[in-house]
This record gives sequence, C-alpha cells and structure tokens, in this order.
Amino acid sequence: QFLELCAQLTDEHPEVLPFLAGRHQKASPDFLASAELRNILSRCLSRVRARRNKVYVYINELCTVLKAHTLRRKLPLAAAPPTASPPPRPAPSPPPPASPPSSSSSSRPPGGSKRQIRYLENLLRVYTGEIRRLQERELDLAELDSEDSPYLQESRLKRKMMRIFERLCQLKQCSSLTGRVIEQRIPYRGTRYPEVNRRIERFINRPEAFPDYTDILKVIQKASARHSLGLARRQMESMAQDAFREVGNRLQERRHLDLVYNFGSHLTDQYRPG
Repeated sequence: QFLELCAQLTDEHPEVLPFLAGRHQKASPDFLASAELRNILSRCLSRVRARRNKVYVYINELCTVLKAHTLRRKLPLAAAPPTASPPPRPAPSPPPPASPPSSSSSSRPPGGSKRQIRYLENLLRVYTGEIRRLQERELDLAELDSEDSPYLQESRLKRKMMRIFERLCQLKQCSSLTGRVIEQRIPYRGTRYPEVNRRIERFINRPEAFPDYTDILKVIQKASARHSLGLARRQMESMAQDAFREVGNRLQERRHLDLVYNFGSHLTDQYRPG
C-alpha cells in the first residue's frame, strides 16, 4: 500500500522506489516480520496521505529504519595461491625523508564522520516518534497479555535508543552521562578505616548494584585481609550491619528520586495541577 501510494507521487524521480525496494530486500527477515515495522509502515502511510508534499521525507525515514536493520553478510575469504619458493629478500633501503602530514589526514577529526552522526541522530528521531505513538495508543486486555504488546515494543525501542545514544557519544567523543540521579556517585565514610571505606564505595557504585548484608561483610573481610587490618570477626559483623543499613537507605533514596524525576509520559508533560 505504501509503495502504491508513493508511486503516484514520485513520477519526477522514478529512481526513489527501486532504492526503497533495495533497502527492503537487504533488511533482516526477523525485522520484516515484526510488529515494529508494521507500525512504522502504517504511520508513514497515514502521514503521506495527510501531507502528500512530504512524501520524500517519509520515504527517507523508512529507508533509515530499514538500513538500521540491514542483514550483515560476511564475504568468504579467498585462499591465497601457493607459491613455489619465496622471492629473494631485497636489500634494505634507507628510510625516506620524513614528509609533513597531508592536510587531509591532519584535518580529519578523530571521532566519527558527520554522515555517521547525522544518520544516528535521524534514527533517534524516528524511534522517538514511534515511542510517542505507542504511548498514545489505547490498549485492550487482549493486547496486554500479548507477547508483542505495545509495552514490550516500547521497551525494545528504548533499549535500542540507549545503544544508539552510547554509540553517538563515542563518535562525538563526549561523555554519555545524562545527569540523572542514578548516575551520581555515592561517597562512603562510615568506618574509621579508609581501606574499608574505599572498597565499600567502589562496590556500591557499580552499575545495578544493590548489595545485601553478606556482600558488605565479604567486602570488609577482603579489605581486612588485603591490608592486614587485623579486624575481629565480631567487629567486622558489626561494621557490616551498620554499613548495610546506611548504604541500603542511600541507594533506595537515590532510586526513588530518579523515579520521581523521570517517571511519566509526554502525554502528561504539559499537565499542571492548578
């Protein structure tokens, strides 16, 4: 349906539709059979019907999504032809004089190219629009029990966006930290032993860390053995209990604040209680 509609609107550029068909053929079969592609196609189709003068914009949007799911093919390695005998090694020649680096190599930025960055930014915009559409969709009970419900589709798209965002930060050579509360480091100074404090602080600031009492006790035992602190078992257990209570409260408070600041949907962004 999308191709039939676009064929009526792209007479001036007949090469556009074969290019789109080529992108479709190179895409992964799993993605071609997914609900994600069907949703994107239906949205592009409705938008072209509403704004026919923007047909090339929506074709480009669909090409971007298909390119992101292109099936990668590995080329077979050709065997090297056997040689009868190795050629004689030439005499070493003096190294050539050092030449100044060319302007093209010196002016090239160490990060990604502008084309790569623009492509990933465009892909983020496409996925953002798709997530907004899934959030605005009304659901029935049957869809909530489905293995491909809009909630699961939204979750998969958000995971893809996180991977794209991290890759984009690598290409731009910038930090991937977003300023969220969950990313803030928790300092710990709960004992009078700096070696124990450092190990506990390093342990609780690992990604997705929420230790229990046994984990904290093991950290203290390793610190005592590593630095020859000579702590008694009863003393280590008392330190672990105090540290576990303090660390657990601070981790729980950080997660709660992160949920308060980030929970919600764009549908409620403009809501004001007054």
